[in-house]
Amino acid sequence: MGIKRGGSQNKLKKILILIPVEVILIAYAIIVVYPMIWLISVSLKTSYEIFTNPWLPTLKPQWQNFIDAWQRAEIGRCFFNSVIVTSISMFFILLIGSIAAYALARFVFRGREIVHTAFISGMMFPVFLGIVPLYLLLSRLNMLDNYFGLITAYVAFSLSFTIFVLTGFFKTLPYELAEAGLIDGCSHFSVFWRIMLPLAKPGLITAGIFNFFGIWNEYPLALVIISSNELRTLPLGIANLLMVEHYETNWGVLFAGLVIVMIPTLIVYLFFQRQITEGLTAGALKG
Repeated sequence: MGIKRGGSQNKLKKILILIPVEVILIAYAIIVVYPMIWLISVSLKTSYEIFTNPWLPTLKPQWQNFIDAWQRAEIGRCFFNSVIVTSISMFFILLIGSIAAYALARFVFRGREIVHTAFISGMMFPVFLGIVPLYLLLSRLNMLDNYFGLITAYVAFSLSFTIFVLTGFFKTLPYELAEAGLIDGCSHFSVFWRIMLPLAKPGLITAGIFNFFGIWNEYPLALVIISSNELRTLPLGIANLLMVEHYETNWGVLFAGLVIVMIPTLIVYLFFQRQITEGLTAGALKG
């Protein structure tokens, strides 16, 4: 009886400890999720409804807001421009970042720590400090107002984080597999490409997702480098839509444009949330 009573008391104690934790987590989830639900709700309203009934959902959803945002405000073209820029940038970021991270994690050479520190220190370098010299450099190289200059800037600014994540991840992989590949006659590049890179898939997904979020929503560099209307990415398109709809007072179209920007990031996170957690945890063990 004494043991049973002690077990019940411990169970009750654990429940009492968990209750405030769960309340805090639920409150935090509401704080994070509610603005997105509210944004979707107001994107289906007219401007009059937004100001007279901002909190309750509308009974007559205005789907025309999304059509106007996609076609009239040219969010559709900006969307495809962002898809092109983000896809190409991520390809080069992951390719260059994985090769550099593998070399830093697996090979011992003079100055390795200095090179690694130099890469990692790039994460502490604010983008705004580099905008003016970057603009002057790209201007001299005739790389302004084209995707080549924008993608180059994105790759350069994203490599620090990518190398930071992948270096820690490559350190967790068993080096015996690489040695077995070398004994079988593979070159170092073959070992990296055929054995180690596939094993680093969770780390690549984690780095890719965070880079996707950063590039998809990136605004300052795109504003400085891109000036043509037909080359605008989504953040530039939304900024232009904000200016236009501010004067036309069609707030429903503006919120519809924001929902279009938000949807791809939500889809990516929902599909890869488990890989994000696994990749960051694996990288943190030996990072």
